[in-house]
Amino acid sequence: MKFFFSLLRSRARRNLHAVIGIFTAFLAAAILLAGLGLAPPALAQQDRYLDVHGAGEFKPIPIAVTAFSGDAAASAQLTAIVTNNFKRSVFLAPIDPKTFVETIANPDQAPRIDSWRMINAQFVVTGRTSRASDGRLQTEFRLWDVATGKQIAGSQYVTDPNNARRVAHIVSDAIFSRITGEQGFFDTQIAFVDETGPPERRRKRLAIMDQDGANLRYMTRGDDLVVTPRFSPSSQDVTYMSFGASDPKVLLLNIETGQREVVGNFPGMTFSPRFSPDGQKVVMSLARGMASNLYAMDLRSRTTTRLSDSNAIDTSPSYSPDGTQIVFESDRGGSQQIYVMSASGDGPKRISFGEGRYSTPVWSPKGDYIAFTKQKAGSFAIGVMRPDGSGERILTEGFHNEGPTWAPNGLYLMFFRDPGGQDGAKIFMTDVFGRGEFPVPTPNYGSDPSWSPLLN
Repeated sequence: MKFFFSLLRSRARRNLHAVIGIFTAFLAAAILLAGLGLAPPALAQQDRYLDVHGAGEFKPIPIAVTAFSGDAAASAQLTAIVTNNFKRSVFLAPIDPKTFVETIANPDQAPRIDSWRMINAQFVVTGRTSRASDGRLQTEFRLWDVATGKQIAGSQYVTDPNNARRVAHIVSDAIFSRITGEQGFFDTQIAFVDETGPPERRRKRLAIMDQDGANLRYMTRGDDLVVTPRFSPSSQDVTYMSFGASDPKVLLLNIETGQREVVGNFPGMTFSPRFSPDGQKVVMSLARGMASNLYAMDLRSRTTTRLSDSNAIDTSPSYSPDGTQIVFESDRGGSQQIYVMSASGDGPKRISFGEGRYSTPVWSPKGDYIAFTKQKAGSFAIGVMRPDGSGERILTEGFHNEGPTWAPNGLYLMFFRDPGGQDGAKIFMTDVFGRGEFPVPTPNYGSDPSWSPLLN
């Protein structure tokens, strides 16, 4: 156990390849949100204004987010959140309000289009907030296409004022979807490991926050070491690995009730958990001796199925979006590489063949890519490849990048970077094309991010 915890203190051996070796994880009519219901759905691909997958030189879409009118505090907050979301979206570029020629007095009226063409805006967002008679917050927005002068999207939301931030994210998602034809990603959360203290005595707590770093909540007190949290795709559950007085175990936590339970009663250490796409199973690694194999547990019946049987270290399993396949890392061929097999464990096939060692594979929600960590000559890279191993691309590289997690729309990844020394890890976000990279604000050091599904 002392040997194991010495591994934990070394980030270079943190991806739990495992315990034993390396530590591996339109315009719409008014929509009434009584408790915050659904945002306007994304439009069909043919209705989009920007092809995010387009080849050639990429230029983000200039968009003007005008100051929302009405309730002063709520409007200022909403305008700031929407603008900040677009700044981090890569594909939309908010224009500096100091350059605006027109001040929007009535958001119900069409803006003076020539005023916005002068500053090269392609879209203009207008809106207002107000208080309903029962005290609830009412938010309206309109999206205008400068090329045609027409309104192309608009919605109204009514909700408790405490949900104002979520409304801003839902508005952002509706606009993003209308312009790109892709699902939004702003109304989401991130589960991660909050880290404080010196390197030799790191306190690690499970925490959850909005994707922009707001609304932080601690889910554990830091009494036990926690790593690799993973959101359920279908419920308010998180699975993670905890190191207590006994063998490290995989736990299941309901983030609404705070109730937690051990996933399975395995002898030895379980780690690297991840949910199936329907949320009904958890697949994980079980270490015995100098090997680890993959197991799946049905959360309803509590029955377990062994998926791999080797003397190697098989870990970091991740289901394909349709649940028929599992990608994982293994050193069965002599070094850490990525393999794909059926969800029943049949037909494992190696798909990574580049130089270096591959770890922490995770399947995109779209099914088109597998993200991974790649270690080569002291450098750690985050990259993607197709499920057959072709088309490998490195998105970001340095020391020490690890642990990619996908946004629910499959267009973005978060990961953490640990520079070593006295400094700790920080979380970053990039798009799947590597066009932009942004820090994700956390109050302390942060690692092991996991992106939730859309909340609405």
